[in-house]
Amino acid sequence: MRVSISQITTVSQSFADDLDAYRAAGADGVGIWESKLADDSLERFRASGLEAAAAVPAVPSILPLPLMEGPGEPEQRVAAICAAIDRLAPFEPACVLFLTGPGDDRAELVRGIRAIAAAAEHAGVPLALEPIQREYRDLWTTVSTLGEAAALLDEAGRPDVRLVFDAWHLWNAPLDEIARFRDRIAAVHLADWREPTRNTNDRVLPGDGAIDFGPILDRLAWDGLFDLEIFSDPELPDSLWRLDPRELARRGVEALRRLSA
Repeated sequence: MRVSISQITTVSQSFADDLDAYRAAGADGVGIWESKLADDSLERFRASGLEAAAAVPAVPSILPLPLMEGPGEPEQRVAAICAAIDRLAPFEPACVLFLTGPGDDRAELVRGIRAIAAAAEHAGVPLALEPIQREYRDLWTTVSTLGEAAALLDEAGRPDVRLVFDAWHLWNAPLDEIARFRDRIAAVHLADWREPTRNTNDRVLPGDGAIDFGPILDRLAWDGLFDLEIFSDPELPDSLWRLDPRELARRGVEALRRLSA
């Protein structure tokens, strides 16, 4: 298993500190967040020897997100995602991902997907849509399954845009759906589902929650980077974001490796 760490996992660190921590933890890659980029980030990344997993724009969705700041108009948000694609492309990520955002404006989503896909095609970088856990769809998304996401992309006439499989969001999806859309998946995020889950930022390390990863990993048959992505509300007393980031990176890599033991 080749493993990486998405930079939101160590949210308080700089880009440079993330690279140092991930290498020290034994990771193979890094999931890059545009919001962490500095002027020297590309040079540091290339010198690190790490691979780039899925990259995340600072404005990640076409429609506004209630829990994140950003432009209020979809046109502005699409422009920001297109600019992010150009900024992230030199890192040669596995893909640049995006979300729909919540709402029922299907026509706006279709227009946005077409514009973002054209920008990704021009930049020569894979693009992927991430479906979000149905329990929290009112905060993040209009698509909550691989099938729903694929149908939206097909409606936009962009079946070449791929999908992100995030275990925290899709752990209770039918296993047959994973197998059906396996060839369209461009990135895999892993985190575990706390039971009970207290809010949308309450993930735990793989093996510490309710997910049975074995059947999921079997259906995925994934040979890319398994990208650890932890969101953890710092207001909660047992939040993983309260840990030292280097310690969290070390524990995270160990947890991922145990999945394939």
